[in-house]
Amino acid sequence: MEPAMIQLTQFLHDVLNFFREGFAQVNAVEGLVIALVATLLASAWNRVWSVALGATVVHLVANALIPVIANHATFRLPAIMEMPYWRTALSLFAGYLVVIAVFMFIKRMFIAPAHAL
Repeated sequence: MEPAMIQLTQFLHDVLNFFREGFAQVNAVEGLVIALVATLLASAWNRVWSVALGATVVHLVANALIPVIANHATFRLPAIMEMPYWRTALSLFAGYLVVIAVFMFIKRMFIAPAHAL
């Protein structure tokens, strides 16, 4: 294969792994509940980006607060100054973007808009 084709294949593989990582984190119960609530709050397709961002923030806050509430652990701030935290946050955003888009598609297919009644 040509070097350019190998680089392109490697890049696409990295992008696909990034989306897989985000989707795997969202595919847990916590992520699916957050995505479902976010989908119900989304009013239109153009709001998918902001709703996915909000769901990502809720997920990150929940990850910090669940140990405090459930196990009475001390509150610890996440390592927001480190690159792995932001990589995780960005992959969560990508995962929520995919899951919320799928949920919105299902919502639009089975739930009639309010003005159609």
